[in-house]
Amino acid sequence: MPDIYTQLALYLDSLPAGFPPTEDGVELKILEKLFSEEEAALALHLSLLNEAAPIIAHKAGLPIDRTTNLLEGMVEKGLISGSYPEGAPPTYAVSQFVIGFYEGQVDRLDQEIVDLVEAYVPTYFEQGPWKQYPQVRTIPVNEAVPITSEVMPYLQAKAILESKTQIAVRNCVCRQEMEILGQGCGKPMETCLTFDGAALNTVQTGKGRLISKEEAFQILKDAQAAGLVLQPANSQNPIMLCLCCDCCCGVLRHIKQEPNPSELVANPFIAQYDPTLCTECGACVEICPMDALSLDDLGSVHFDPIRCIGCGLCTGVCPSGAILLVQKPKSEQPKIPKNTTMTYLNIARVQGLGKVFNLIKMWVLHQFRRITMREKKGQ
Repeated sequence: MPDIYTQLALYLDSLPAGFPPTEDGVELKILEKLFSEEEAALALHLSLLNEAAPIIAHKAGLPIDRTTNLLEGMVEKGLISGSYPEGAPPTYAVSQFVIGFYEGQVDRLDQEIVDLVEAYVPTYFEQGPWKQYPQVRTIPVNEAVPITSEVMPYLQAKAILESKTQIAVRNCVCRQEMEILGQGCGKPMETCLTFDGAALNTVQTGKGRLISKEEAFQILKDAQAAGLVLQPANSQNPIMLCLCCDCCCGVLRHIKQEPNPSELVANPFIAQYDPTLCTECGACVEICPMDALSLDDLGSVHFDPIRCIGCGLCTGVCPSGAILLVQKPKSEQPKIPKNTTMTYLNIARVQGLGKVFNLIKMWVLHQFRRITMREKKGQ
């Protein structure tokens, strides 16, 4: 039988976000660094669906008290997800690698884990699902959104924030990683926003703080000034919104290396460049995160639409109105899933029926265990 870390790696790879193997086994070293053997064994009994400690204890064959202590410790270490609804017992779910227990290492990174992650990420992005179906999407900065009745609220940062009951902010794990590597960019650190249940989890685990909507709006304003790209979860009801730079963000860094970044993001917008209005000041070239805008030897601006991810940063710095953000034709606009569950189902679908079957089986077993536990309590 494979050792416990190999078993956990195989389990994580069976989930929608994947955890593909490498020839040198660096993915196993990541797990060995973060999980104790006992924690890795317990993680095998968690699913993407939240479950209470007694259910997990029953599956793992462990005492409830020991299981609860392990689960709480794993939540504290950012290894799994914990949900703490008011007036109800906490529930727990497995975390995938990205977005998941890597982000859970915010404020906990050290040189060893950073080196391991940097060694693994190229394989993860090449063999994982990111090029097939992204977990995050790109939305424009507020001032760049076209003023039309067709722009849905979930495509607007301000509307997303207005729809949330609770908002928390935490540090950016990607910029922390680059600082450890001596490649920090100096851009704002406290920028990652989480919402509602995810916000409560952020605070519960000490990884961030609750903020008002007014402070959240100011964070967005500061992010635009710093040239950060807005990336919420790829759903109409996102649980998080990251404010990312192309020099540190693991997603943007790898997308930028591709010849066709626009095809690797979920965004219905694209820049529209009018050379007759351009003063060739170069401000758009400097701020564009994907090098979609460039200057030739004569100082003329060129626009490459295949590299545009529709972030809208260029429109905010153009003094002549030569660049606007417009919506793509409807046939080219991505369909945004309604919630995170649908996002994972779509990721699983593009990877084949095997992963879809895994998710369906996970849901069926989850429902069966809930019924069984209710029946036991009634006896």
